Amino acid sequence: MSKVKTVQEAMEFIQDGMTVMLPGFLGVGTPKALIDAICERRVGDLTVIYNDGAFPGVGIGKLVRCGLVRKMISTHTGTNPELVKAVADGKIEMELLPQGTLVERIRAAGAGLGGILTPTGVGTSVEEGKTVMELDGNTYLLELPLRADIALLYAFKGDTAGNLVYRRTARNFNPIMATAADLVIAEVENLVDIGEVEPEHVVTPGIFVDIVVKGV
Repeated sequence: MSKVKTVQEAMEFIQDGMTVMLPGFLGVGTPKALIDAICERRVGDLTVIYNDGAFPGVGIGKLVRCGLVRKMISTHTGTNPELVKAVADGKIEMELLPQGTLVERIRAAGAGLGGILTPTGVGTSVEEGKTVMELDGNTYLLELPLRADIALLYAFKGDTAGNLVYRRTARNFNPIMATAADLVIAEVENLVDIGEVEPEHVVTPGIFVDIVVKGV
């Protein structure tokens, strides 16, 4: 069964106040058409889970520039001075995590785990407000699963059933985020019919994807 919708049809599922996962690394592997549509519709008060701050007006930087982000959960912001200023001015709440911790918290949500134990951040500000555990003489932080209302993916190729293929480093966070959201929308650069994607090339199976849109 085809899962294909237009970008505007898919936008009906994205509402103010949602928690949204967006893949990408400095803008690479980010769903540009969906981000543009969010800006056009002014869907705001969003909590955004994204690896970094991208650049001004690029990727997540567009949402920041449009004033649509209430909170970010990320690993660093330094490449986007507009985001740094918004955080300093109190316009955006920022939760910073080590990159591995971010990925593992998402993975835990997708796998149905209650959390992960990690030594990363012990004895630093990352530890504040978290459960600290001793195990076999080592100290760990309990990091809880990180789940979203919606994940907006980007793939090089996808079929109408939602089977996705990524290209090189644009794969980044897409596969793991596909498992950890209540609704998954995939923007694909090349949309093909079922049977036109070699099974061994599929990275994200269509069972994880609810909606497919054709990118620009």
